[in-house]
Amino acid sequence: MPESGNNTLILKGNIIYAKSPEELICSDRSYLVCEDGRCAGVFQTLPEAYAGIPVTDYGDHLIIPGLVDLHLHAPQYAYRGLGMDLELVDWLERVTFPEEAKYAEITYAARAYETFAEQMKQTATTRMVVFGTVHAEATLLLARKLSEAGFGAYVGKVNMDRNAPESLCEESATASFTATMDYLRKFTFLKAQGKISDRVQPIITPRFIPSCSRELMDDLGELARQQGLKVQSHLSESKKEIAWVSELEPDCDFYGACYARAGMMGNPVPSVMAHCVWSLPEEVQMMKEGDVFIAHCPQSNTNLASGIAPVRHYLTEGLHVGLGTDIAGGFSRSIFRAMADAVQVSKLYFRYVDQKKQPLTLSEAFHMGTMGGGAFFGNVGSFLPGYEFDAVIIDDTGLASVLSMNLAERIERVMYMPELCSVTAKYVSGERVL
Repeated sequence: MPESGNNTLILKGNIIYAKSPEELICSDRSYLVCEDGRCAGVFQTLPEAYAGIPVTDYGDHLIIPGLVDLHLHAPQYAYRGLGMDLELVDWLERVTFPEEAKYAEITYAARAYETFAEQMKQTATTRMVVFGTVHAEATLLLARKLSEAGFGAYVGKVNMDRNAPESLCEESATASFTATMDYLRKFTFLKAQGKISDRVQPIITPRFIPSCSRELMDDLGELARQQGLKVQSHLSESKKEIAWVSELEPDCDFYGACYARAGMMGNPVPSVMAHCVWSLPEEVQMMKEGDVFIAHCPQSNTNLASGIAPVRHYLTEGLHVGLGTDIAGGFSRSIFRAMADAVQVSKLYFRYVDQKKQPLTLSEAFHMGTMGGGAFFGNVGSFLPGYEFDAVIIDDTGLASVLSMNLAERIERVMYMPELCSVTAKYVSGERVL
């Protein structure tokens, strides 16, 4: 217990958090205590040791852990909701790549990323794993904007040295690797200057196997191992993409083997792979053994006609699964919406694909959007003692009803109708950022 209240923060309200995928903890009008940026406990009655420390009382509002977005593309934020009648590869060629090429112009990137950071700040998201573009300077600017907005984030400069438009394709594997090294050096320099917070870190970001040569993948994998960096990429998103990988890399028995060959499928390199809609049993086993995180992006998979990821199977197998908006394959910036979408598509999978795979529950979806994805950042995404204190205050009065509802029912309605609610405050590692 603290000797003084200097590094102690106490909130009061209706507290909801995941203890496990199966257990949602709901505590009416309770106290949530933060000490030195970490959770110290949830109490119905405030312990005597905290007497005299100011309490911020949020009344009947909901207090939940900050939401975690395991996969999104910041440069795509500007065109959310466009090209949604296209499938993945066509969408990339006709919509995505022309827009990302604009980020070579730093003034354009500055305007776009300012909007992205400020508008994302209004959401319940506190942590994110983010793709930039191939442009190192623009991606450094993105990292600074997210730092200024108070987020915890991994921010990656994208690598592409083949099968990309001339405006985005890096000259060679060596050129792409050199640009990444430059990005990392400048990232470190900006951190030393205090222009990027410790909550924002770089991450190795090969876009996907079709756009990265074997030489580049090998170099990036070695870099990740040497410098202790994490990796993000895409895996088995659509059948067309998988067939393309098979043509490009005939020596690999399956898609994930291409990442494994470069040392990017988990241990000792922490990795998050987006989608995994069509992962083969061998790929699933590889991800399990490597402690790879799966970023489930149900809205994007629906919009781009990629398919339905077998998330129930992944959870049963004990894999790490979190949620991603996959902006702009997904048009919603809300992880609440991703929770609802995850439940909905799991019902379709159960009904039309495999009736042995039960649909996701409310608590499982909430866990994936908080504690499940948060584990990629460490002890993040719950109010269990010792977890980093990321908290969001939700005003759900826009969902007023004649019904009397418990907290689990209230948070379920927030999941399905987040646009009728508002975020009134946000804390990241104990610091109020909104």
